Amino acid sequence: MSTLNQAISDLRQGKFILVFDDDKRENETDFFIASEFLTASSIRTLRQDGGGLIFLMISSEIGKSFQLPFLSDLFIHAESEFPVLSQLIADDIPYDSKSSFSIYINHRETFTGITDEDRCLTMKRFAELTKQLSSKKNVDNIKKLGDEFRSPGHVPICIASEKPLTTRFGHTELAVSILKMAGLNPVASGCEIMGDNGKSLSKSKARQYAKDHDLCFLEGKEIIEAWNKWSQ
Repeated sequence: MSTLNQAISDLRQGKFILVFDDDKRENETDFFIASEFLTASSIRTLRQDGGGLIFLMISSEIGKSFQLPFLSDLFIHAESEFPVLSQLIADDIPYDSKSSFSIYINHRETFTGITDEDRCLTMKRFAELTKQLSSKKNVDNIKKLGDEFRSPGHVPICIASEKPLTTRFGHTELAVSILKMAGLNPVASGCEIMGDNGKSLSKSKARQYAKDHDLCFLEGKEIIEAWNKWSQ
């Protein structure tokens, strides 16, 4: 079985996979897991072994179904009332042309929202809600989202580009694409893996971590190649 097919199989079983984007992009490895299988223990792994930002990655279709804005667009619309936002425009990102960040959420049944159990509830329930809505018609998606979630919160949402892996090749697009190829709901939980030297964990060390923990390690180019064939 190829590494990609093994990774797809692992995702379907609720396991983590590790994905390195590209030497010429962020040059980082992230944990990916399908959010529908998330547990508090999963969050603890992300927090302890990842150490970066724990976040949700969703497809463009899901973002549109809830009319979720990109945070950068929200800043532009609000800058007339809050002029400081015009000075904070993210127009100099060294690895991309636009940020994928949207709003930050907490589930309404969380307390602070930051504990492993709280973040698990927020992320897993978000994935479950999107799955429920996808099979229903004439449902007020925005109302459903607001009934269960509040913002600001402790879980940032990143939205994939409309045509993933064509104009943007970030971890968000990589996660959404491999979940779609796996036939899973395109909502992933992830976290960058940090090293002990104040920088992100090197690709070689991330690969070794995957080997030591019996996890699949993929490079972004492997997902891109498979996606280009699968999505034709």
